Amino acid sequence: MTGGYDAIVLAGGRSRRMGGVDKTRLVVGDAALLDRVLDAAAHAGRIVVVGPERPVGRPVTWTQERPAGGGPAPAVREGLRHVTAPYVVLLAADLPFLTPVAVDDLVDRVGEDDGAVPVDASGRPQWLCSAWRTSALADAAGDAATSLRELLGVRRFRPIPVDGDGDGVTAYADCDTPEQLRRAREQR
Repeated sequence: MTGGYDAIVLAGGRSRRMGGVDKTRLVVGDAALLDRVLDAAAHAGRIVVVGPERPVGRPVTWTQERPAGGGPAPAVREGLRHVTAPYVVLLAADLPFLTPVAVDDLVDRVGEDDGAVPVDASGRPQWLCSAWRTSALADAAGDAATSLRELLGVRRFRPIPVDGDGDGVTAYADCDTPEQLRRAREQR
């Protein structure tokens, strides 16, 4: 799949549940959360990071949604302006357990659908760790959706059941709260 997909990494949130700190710079294991996600997207032809520029360990294309801090739906629309591959993965910047194998697997699972989305046991989709046909995502992004659920929930996607390890740790787990960050650090 190398080069068959691009990646859009959303890194412009306010991190309210994390006390307003730039959670992309928080370290889990030996790397900042954003660098971990960029490493997981290593097989992408192009990595587009939507958010303020920061020092990172690999080349990326930086861009910013308008208005800055406008939310995930405008960030996806902005990121798509830089995507050229037939598939695209949408990734949050706070996925400490994501791996290149997991990202490649998501793209491979799109199949005949518009996308592939991890879904937890309660049925909640993890929109910001999903893979899409670029054309389908571009069609959806043309709408006036203001949330990811409005933008993506109407698309035909393959749900990927997520089984945690008992502690809720999966490749798709994110770090939105200090407690989730603490658990991620303990697992790494």
